[in-house]
Amino acid sequence: QVQVVESGGGLVQSGGSLRLSCMTSGILNLSAMGWYRQAPGQQREFVARITNIGHTDYADSVKGRFTISKENGLNTVYLQMNSLKPEDAAVYYCNAVRYTSWAGKSDYWGQGTQVTVSS
Repeated sequence: QVQVVESGGGLVQSGGSLRLSCMTSGILNLSAMGWYRQAPGQQREFVARITNIGHTDYADSVKGRFTISKENGLNTVYLQMNSLKPEDAAVYYCNAVRYTSWAGKSDYWGQGTQVTVSS
């Protein structure tokens, strides 16, 4: 069965660090993995993305502080978050993107992991 599971969230002080992990199973033809976040009362926003060949992209708000990386292809992806700010507090979601030539693109989402940053 398809699984997308995030872990690593928690409570940290401003300026601290966390590393989020996303592990997938049961998904073939992974093309990219991404991290998104959603704070209360706000829309879900893009944070970072990495492709199957290692290209990365970041939201301006996290550039220089967050790093996305992968191992075992795209089956395991990390988000290293440094210099955390209270505005980084949100539920962080892992997004798995699958592409096949005959079916096109499919998206899979994890349940999210809570990141809380105290001021």
